[in-house]
Amino acid sequence: MKKNISEAEINPLSSLNVWEDDLLDRYPDPENITEGKATEEFRNYDKPARDSVREFYRLNHRYQTFEFVTEKRNDYLKFDKKEMPVWSAFDFLNTLVDDSDPDTDLDQFQHLLQTAEAIRADGHPDWMVLAGLFHDMGKVLCLFGEPQWAVVGDTFPVGCAFSDKIVYSEFFENNPDYYNPKYNTKYGIYSPNCGLKNVQISWGHDEYIYHMMKDYLPEPALYMLRYHSFYAQHREHAYDHLMDDHDREMFKWVNLFNPYDLYSKSPVPPDWNELKPYYQQLVSKYLPATLKF
Repeated sequence: MKKNISEAEINPLSSLNVWEDDLLDRYPDPENITEGKATEEFRNYDKPARDSVREFYRLNHRYQTFEFVTEKRNDYLKFDKKEMPVWSAFDFLNTLVDDSDPDTDLDQFQHLLQTAEAIRADGHPDWMVLAGLFHDMGKVLCLFGEPQWAVVGDTFPVGCAFSDKIVYSEFFENNPDYYNPKYNTKYGIYSPNCGLKNVQISWGHDEYIYHMMKDYLPEPALYMLRYHSFYAQHREHAYDHLMDDHDREMFKWVNLFNPYDLYSKSPVPPDWNELKPYYQQLVSKYLPATLKF
């Protein structure tokens, strides 16, 4: 597919931060909502400033088919692209920083570190701190040539009808699965309350990092990694009909994690020299010396 799409279709956003900023518009921190501003105003998708976000989701919703997801899983979950020491992986991720972005001077690692530090400050288990540190590592997919819409964005099930609770759901009318009777019913290829372990989710950094970490972290951390961008469910409850009781129990952890991802950003970076010994020990406790990508 990459050979058939233009540069504009690969990178509709000026940087990956644009998607994350849009999330804050849609799901603002409850403690910082401006008095007198109606909740509906935060979901006003027609503002001109969001033109690039609309284009991003137009592409995302057009191309994220069941076939596409299967293709990417088969390609990337072999983890045969690159092998690096853990800390070199963060240096690799940091090459995603966009010097043209006027809103932040912080690299990708600083966001991960801020998330992890906020979790640690609130006394949560160390494996949750580690999940915070690694939750966006899957964005390295951009560095392997994947288009932005196959790396970030709200995630959702494929193989069944697309919910109208998904942001810009009208763009799914351009998706071939929208017209496929195998995939366009409420349950599609799935069965009622089959459990998310049996459901294919749109391809991106969440699914990729989950598979990278699934042999090393406890299940609550893996749910955090796999579903932290699944806003149609953990904010809109659009796919309750596919979840089982175990999913509902585990999503308590997803809901606990999500605010740390969205609301922990600060223009002042943590002091890495001071924090380095703690995180080196934490990483060595759970992860191997090298990671395969």
